[in-house]
Formats: sequence, C-alpha cells, structure tokens
Amino acid sequence: MSAILSARLRSPRLFIRLYSQQQQQQQTAERTFDKILVANRGEIACRVMRTARRMGIRTVAVYSDADADSVFVRQADEAVHVGAAPSTQSYLNMDAILDAIRKTGAQAVHPGYGFLSENAQFVKQLEAAGVAFIGPRENALAAMGDKIQSKIIAREAGVNTIPGFNGVVRDAAHAVEIAEDIGYPVMLKASAGGGGKGMRVAHTADEVRESFVLASDEAASSFGDRRLLVEKFIEEPRHIEIQVLADGQGNVLWLPERECSIQRRNQKVIEEAPSTHLDPETRRRMGEQAVALARSVNYNSAGTVEFLVDKHRNFYFLEMNTRLQVEHPITELVTGLDLVEEMIRSAAGLPLTTTRQSDVRMDGWAIEARVYAEDPDKFLPSIGTLSRYQEPAGPHVRCDSGVTEGSEISVYYDPMISKLSAHGPTRSSAIGALSRALDRYLITGVTHNIPLLRDVVSSAAFGEGRTSTSFLAEHYPHGFKGHRLNEHTGSQLAAATAALQFIRNARDNPSLLPNATDYVLLMPQLLDDGTVSKADTKVTLQLVSPTVSLSGTNEFTATVNDHPLKFSVSWGVDQPFADIHYESSTESLLFLTPLPLGMRVQFRGTKFDIDVMSPHQRELQRLMKEKERIDTSKLVLAPMPGTIISVAVKPGDTVAEGTQVLVVEAMKMQNVLRAPRPGVVKAVHVVPGATN
Repeated sequence: MSAILSARLRSPRLFIRLYSQQQQQQQTAERTFDKILVANRGEIACRVMRTARRMGIRTVAVYSDADADSVFVRQADEAVHVGAAPSTQSYLNMDAILDAIRKTGAQAVHPGYGFLSENAQFVKQLEAAGVAFIGPRENALAAMGDKIQSKIIAREAGVNTIPGFNGVVRDAAHAVEIAEDIGYPVMLKASAGGGGKGMRVAHTADEVRESFVLASDEAASSFGDRRLLVEKFIEEPRHIEIQVLADGQGNVLWLPERECSIQRRNQKVIEEAPSTHLDPETRRRMGEQAVALARSVNYNSAGTVEFLVDKHRNFYFLEMNTRLQVEHPITELVTGLDLVEEMIRSAAGLPLTTTRQSDVRMDGWAIEARVYAEDPDKFLPSIGTLSRYQEPAGPHVRCDSGVTEGSEISVYYDPMISKLSAHGPTRSSAIGALSRALDRYLITGVTHNIPLLRDVVSSAAFGEGRTSTSFLAEHYPHGFKGHRLNEHTGSQLAAATAALQFIRNARDNPSLLPNATDYVLLMPQLLDDGTVSKADTKVTLQLVSPTVSLSGTNEFTATVNDHPLKFSVSWGVDQPFADIHYESSTESLLFLTPLPLGMRVQFRGTKFDIDVMSPHQRELQRLMKEKERIDTSKLVLAPMPGTIISVAVKPGDTVAEGTQVLVVEAMKMQNVLRAPRPGVVKAVHVVPGATN
C-alpha cells in the first residue's frame, strides 16, 4: 500500500510516494526516458527534477545569466547557459533551448509552467527534432492555448461558457463596442498564456481603453502575442478548477477540484482542495465536463479546466491551462498521485498509474499559500538577497521552493519565493497546520507577503469558507497594513516580548538580574487609516523558574496593564523562533533582530518594532525631540525598480489627482503611476526605456 511522507531531497521538501516492491519492479520494467531537459527555472525546475531523479531519469537545466548560481542549476545533472537575464533572451529563446537539447542529447523536455509551456510552435519544433514534449500534443495545445478558440471548442463539447465575443478584438475602439454590447463590467484578457498576465477588469469605456493598452502590452511582453478577448465579468464569483490527467491510450480522469478564489491582480495567492462550495453532484458535473473537453481535442498529459462558479453553484468555463499548474501540490496531497510522474509516463506512451475514475481518492484537505517577495499592501514586487532564510518543517507541511539563504530575487522574473502547503484530515486541521508553518517561516532581505497570508488564513471569513475572487478587496479595502492587535493578543505579545528581553538581559548581566522587573513597552497600534501609533504598555514580569535558562524553557507570571497572565517561553537566546505557551494556546514568536531600545519580532506574520524600557528610560525618552520627516508629497516615486514603458506628462502639464503619469514594468507586470494630488508638473526625470 502506498503512503505519503515528507522527505528533504537536497533542497526544498516534497511529499513523495512510497512504492511497494511490486510497484518498483513494474516501474523499472516500464522505461520512460534516460534524460530530460527542464525548460524552466526556480521552484518548478526543482520540482520536476525531484520526480525525475526518483524515476531514475537524468536531468538537464537551462539557465540565464541571472540564474547561474541558482539552486535548480546545482540540482541538475547537467546545466547549459542559454542567454542573458531577460526571459526573451533566455527562457523564451527557442533556438538556444533547442541547441541545448542537441548538445546534451535530452530525449524529452518538461516545460514547467509559464515561458514556453503553452507554446505550440515550440512543441512543433520538438516533434520535428524527434524530442518528446512532456505535455499535450501540438494540436491540443494550440486549440486550448488560444482562449478564443478554446471557448468555441468548449461550447461545442457541451461545456458551460461565459457570454462574450468569440473573436479577436481589433483595437481599443472595438473593445469598447464589444463591452457596451455585452454590458459592464467586462474582462479583457490575453488570448495566449495565463497566470494573471494581460488581464484587466473594466467598468467604463474609459477603463476599457486604458486596460486595452496595458493588457495588450503585458500579453506581448509575457507571451509574444498581443491578441485580447473580451467577455462578461461575473461578479462575486469563485474560481474553481478541475485537474485532468490523460494518456495516449484513451484514459482520461478528473481529480478533485481546487478552489483558487483568493487572488491579487488576477493571480492566485491561496488555493485549497477540495472547495467548501461544491457538493458531490456539482463536483461530478464539473469533472465530467472537463473530461468531455479534454476528449474533444484528444488531450494527453496533465491539464486544468478552470471555471467561475457563482453563489448558486452555476459554473462557467473560463479557460484550459495546458500545462502543470502552480498549485498542483495540493492535488497531490489529497490524491496521493505524483502529477509530474503521470506527465512523464504519458509522454513516454505509458498508461496513467491509475486508469479508473472510481480509484481516484480524495483524502482530507490541503491548502497552499504562495509566498511572494512583494509588498503585501500594494502587491509591488521586492528584489534583493535572502539574507536569512529558513523554511518551516513538520509532518503535514510541504514547501516547494527553488531558493536558499543567499539566493537573489531578481527583477527579471516572477517574485514567487515558494509554495507552502499543509495537509490534514479536516479543513480546520489544514488551516491550523498552515498557520503554524507560516509562523515558523524565516525570510529577511526582501519584503514578503507572509503577513497577509497569515491574516487571511486566520480570518473568520476564510475559516467559514466565505471566499470569492473579491475577497482581498472586500476585507482590505484600503490595502493590507498588518495584523491588528486586540487587547488579548496585544497583552500576549507584550508579555512575550518582555520575557525575551528579560532572558537576553540574563545572558548579558546575570549577576544584576532581579527575579521581578518592571518594563514599559511601546507597542505599535494599527489605526483605521493605516498609520501606526505607539502606546505605552506596562508589564511587570516575575520569573517563576528558580534560574534563567538560556536555551530551554522559562516560566513567568506577568501583569500587563494590571491584567494577570501566566505563561512559559521556550527559546534559545537570540535564536529565531520562540514558542510561547499560554494557559489555553501556544504562539510562535519570531525574533528578528535587536533594536537600540528593544527588538523587532514577527507575530502572526506581521513584524513589530517594540521598544522595551525601564520606567525611568521611558520618562527620559519623553523629553527627546522627534526627528522631522522629509516631505515627499510633491514627488511621484516609483515604488519598485523596473523599466519605464511610457511617460504621459511633460513639464508644465496640469494634472488632477489620479492622472496617469507613467507606466513602469517590473517582473513582467505593468504598473501605472498616478499623480497623488492636483498640480502642475515641474520636471520629468525619466524617459521610456530607462530603468529606475
């Protein structure tokens, strides 16, 4: 009988299947490939290589200048340089990748996702060279990879579809004409590709015109194809998708659904399997329609049919992704299947490991959080070096990544650091496991979105399954500013921080440390307008243990603003993680760095700079003058590095608040910078093509 376990293989953790002796013998007899080339980078390249290694297949990596020292390059058996850092010169450079295939003698190519994974021309060239593509055939990829054509095919296959225009949009004026015929709001999206690139929602004609330019530019940059389609935007939908698996022998299966409703910028952030919204009958109908669509194009390999589902469980075909999905780990966790292995077997002409729909299982619940190097408020990417990096571990945790301490997050590629998944027998147990894992994830050197992820999964709405694609906009209408402390959690954090300071003082001055100490903590308070103020919190701390342990557990009693609290702290002094055991719960506190008057800690995902002082120090601090802040209200500053695509103003122009000033592209996404206030443009310091 197969089982699931967590195993560390040279880098990120991956759940893999244990095979019985009979299965191992069968696998040896069923030869696939001796060597495959992985035409991708980062975590997905590492992911493919791990399964290939388990199957006894040698791997070849291709890499750009920016990725020369990356983890996936070190994990491969061979590595070939294919060009400069920009993806158009490396990972989208078909000639260079085909040359790497010839040089290494690779028999097959796994494309991962993104880049060339849905490029029919690439598949055609591989077929001409006698190299297997670990994905669908060229005709199926071409049919489903084009969103306009796929919608027509879906309708003919009996799949429910969204009202829209079945053709290519000629220009912005044509887009407005279509939108007004369909009715607002509408979605403009790239005909080729996916992943949220080249997608915009428009509620007015003006928004359609602006969105047409931005979406078509993003589509061209990401996929080399400017074509767009326009369709009705369904409000308050859930994004639910069905994984299909097919081989070349007529076997087509659907697997339990994934819900991907928590999104930002039309890109998924949190996914789960199964969905809280579906009943068995709706799940079956969606699965059968997905299989019917796959059969209609003679599909093989792994693919995903995406649907929008309204509150009445009516579902509509959105698109088919003809590749491995980013969020595939949660399907693997609930089914026990290795989707990469199934893709390799299909490409080698072998049947799926499971060929009967009735044998597909759904075991428990799995949730995935995408950890990005980005500002969790405005979702702007962050670049830099991972100066400290430690992934969480645990029996129910899986972390798919392609980085390690010292890795660079580059401006040239998607800013995803990892995919953190948790599995449990119930949804609540999976949520708990994911929350604990997020609390024990150490990342410094770049801004990241763990604060947002932790806040979402611990929210009442998520816990009750009340999600939609507008979840983030509804719950954080002014952006996410950080975890908001209440009286209870604020007291817990204050007492724990005082205890850490007490233990640090015991290390530095053991002979001067009293058993009881009074502190005044300046605790950050998040206000309704998103600003942070600091409020005095008085803590009296009493050590209960006979002596202070610098590497074990210390018991304390405390009064926090006259409220009693009893707890213990398990911490090795100045180590990253401290476990705080309260009477009814346990919290993880991440000690990040000491500050001149206290420390920076991370609690429930959010960083807090907390001053820890004696009452006398606090009285003296009140007498100090505050440093004046620099006024930047008259400047338009790019919030991230990138390339200037266009400048819409010149010196002397009068602008209103919200007027478009310029467009900057970073990590394949175009971002509009707008005037923060009315005024006259005094100077413009950039030109199109410049980098900021």
